[in-house]
Amino acid sequence: MKLSDFKVLTFDCYGTLIDWESGLYAALQPLLRAMNTPPGREEALAQFAQHEVAQQAATPAMRYPELLAEVHRRLARQWGVTLAAADHAAFGSSVPRWPAFADTPVALQYLKRHYKLVILSNVDRESFAGSNLKLGVAFDAICTAQDIGSYKPDPRNFRYLLDTLARLGFGPQQILHTAQSLYHDHAPAKALGLASAWIDRRHERSGWGATVPPAGTPAYDFRFESLAEMVTAHELELPGRPRGVRA
Repeated sequence: MKLSDFKVLTFDCYGTLIDWESGLYAALQPLLRAMNTPPGREEALAQFAQHEVAQQAATPAMRYPELLAEVHRRLARQWGVTLAAADHAAFGSSVPRWPAFADTPVALQYLKRHYKLVILSNVDRESFAGSNLKLGVAFDAICTAQDIGSYKPDPRNFRYLLDTLARLGFGPQQILHTAQSLYHDHAPAKALGLASAWIDRRHERSGWGATVPPAGTPAYDFRFESLAEMVTAHELELPGRPRGVRA
């Protein structure tokens, strides 16, 4: 199996293209500063992950800004902090301020020359539009939780993705799902027979960060530590490129 075997790259956005952990942690600062003994970064992100998954299961049709605001309320209650409603809403509206990974725009511009690019994201259209300004490309299709009415890893999200691509003339064998989260993306993608590439953005950190641990060890077909590394691997597959030489 080679990267050049595929015609479509489907992307998770947050954690893969956008540095959602840095964005989340920055947005959590007012809440953390209100605590006498705040948890460290990794513990705060892990507790966020638990509440986010629970809230997504409880309210799958809730738009992501409102869902984030509710997660913020849950964290405040757990941490014994009282904040104004506006503080919870501010956290919910923080998504467009989350930064892109440094390699993302250039890598996407390269990949756009070789693939159709499609988003499958656990956010709403408005939040993604704000993030898309940082990504530097126009995607060929955008599928959000708002469109689908559920959140990954629900199989509905991946079936919606496959239906969208079928209407564009692409079958599952032509699709490579590209994502960081083993829990949200790789496990359900493989369950539906999709090939996948793990962008292991947390390779220098232990634990699971703002994502809950996956059940077992989900399979994947490629692993890269960055999107730039994926680009280099693709370049080495092109005709006439010497093997084993980095671009």
